Amino acid sequence: MAETTFEDLEQSAPTLTFDAAPETPVAPQAITAPEAPAPVVSVKERTEAMAKDVSLTPEEMKQVDAFVEQIDISNSQAILNYGVGTQKKMADFSEKAIDNVRSKDMGEVGQMLSSLVTQLKDFDVEENEKGLAAIFKKGSNKMVAMKAKYTRIEANVNTVTTELERHQVQLMKDVELLDRMYDLNLNYFRELTMYIIAGNKRLEKARNEELPALQKKAEESGLQTDAQAAKDYAAQIDRFEKKLHDLELTRTIAMQTGPQIRMVQSSDTVMAEKIQSTIVNTIPLWKNQMVIALGVEHASQAARAEREVNEMTNQLLMKNADRLKTATIEAARESERGIVDIETLRHTNEQLISTIDEVMAIQKDGREKRAEAKQELIRIEDQLKDKLLEASNT
Repeated sequence: MAETTFEDLEQSAPTLTFDAAPETPVAPQAITAPEAPAPVVSVKERTEAMAKDVSLTPEEMKQVDAFVEQIDISNSQAILNYGVGTQKKMADFSEKAIDNVRSKDMGEVGQMLSSLVTQLKDFDVEENEKGLAAIFKKGSNKMVAMKAKYTRIEANVNTVTTELERHQVQLMKDVELLDRMYDLNLNYFRELTMYIIAGNKRLEKARNEELPALQKKAEESGLQTDAQAAKDYAAQIDRFEKKLHDLELTRTIAMQTGPQIRMVQSSDTVMAEKIQSTIVNTIPLWKNQMVIALGVEHASQAARAEREVNEMTNQLLMKNADRLKTATIEAARESERGIVDIETLRHTNEQLISTIDEVMAIQKDGREKRAEAKQELIRIEDQLKDKLLEASNT
């Protein structure tokens, strides 16, 4: 048997059929008379209320009135199958609705998002060592690690984005399918209502006109066959009333299914909107923040490199000064070696004293300048720290 689809279940308008369905075997039932005659109840108000609830058109009410004349309460098989077609379509509809809900699974995307959030939290590599040596020791390794993490996270972000887009498309398809399901359920609801209205009208006629006529005939004739016919007809009326009650239960289920479909549809729509917000807002923000983190690290490394150049320059100047002093002293000592005149010694001594005075003056001046330079470096570093702190707070 071919699988039933929503297209098979959909139809343009409610249709009433009165088919005894002889191909469906039914076990024979014993006919028993009711314990007491069923009360004669007018269903006019009930019928009008039901017709108003579903806003039956004049054409549909004409179809109902025409269908009333086709209902044969004395046909047990037909009464047994009264409205069964619509009930069967309701069962097929429910099965398809269950399959649709069962096919949706957002758990995989939820796990992927949780894993991605964990990786994003771990993206910032903290430095544990302190001091200048530690910064230059781990600076290069930190940048390599951050780039590797960025590449890995970017690939995972793209994968999650693809999955979210796929689920968003599926959710929108589900929303469209739920619209069709709602219309289909509404059609069943109207069809069941028409069956019930037609049945109630036929039931009222059977109770108020046909059954009293059979009872009167049995009383007048006194024949056992006429009495049995009246009793059998009363039993058939009771069975038909129970059948209508069964259809009313199915109608109530259809009435409850409509809001349930809309609730599921609303949830799917909200989820699709959340996914869209994640794709166009959250994920690009993640990528931007990771790029900013890499840029900050680049800037930090540049600052560290600049500090290292300055330190090396200062060290070179200090070493050259020390070498100059040493060379000057050694040269003075070498000039004193050997046999020389007193004038030469006096001149040499004067030059040595002059050199010492100049060296001392140079050293004094160098100390003062270094002290000033140290204060200037402290001021420069403080300005840089303040500016970096200001930049981090914006």
